[in-house]
Amino acid sequence: MELTKKQVTFRGIDIEELKQIDVREFAKYLNSRQKRYVLRSFHEIEDFMNRAREKSARNKPIRTHKRDLIIVPGMIGMKIHIYNGKMFVPVEITWDKLGHKFGEFSPSRARIKHGKAGMGATKGSKSKAKK
Repeated sequence: MELTKKQVTFRGIDIEELKQIDVREFAKYLNSRQKRYVLRSFHEIEDFMNRAREKSARNKPIRTHKRDLIIVPGMIGMKIHIYNGKMFVPVEITWDKLGHKFGEFSPSRARIKHGKAGMGATKGSKSKAKK
């Protein structure tokens, strides 16, 4: 029995083909909101990718505060540290993150963990505190 590797595609197009096309060409395969953002700010996305390639060539971590950038095929394979308001969260860019924003993978709000009530939180615990 021969195992075949699953071919990875984005909207029916092979990922290797997508890496070869321009950022504006890739916008055709996105939803309307993402397409509009990419077409309006493709210079910003291309500048980020150029700076990221330079930093990765010098083995420096790629750190950014730009949580609103759309992930494009040229970023696949990069490890980017995205600021969440407190710290930089490392994110590995894979093909399934195409079309999403950086901020989606670096949550800015922590999950709330409710514990048991502390001393004085209920009326019954007040009487215990006086003794």
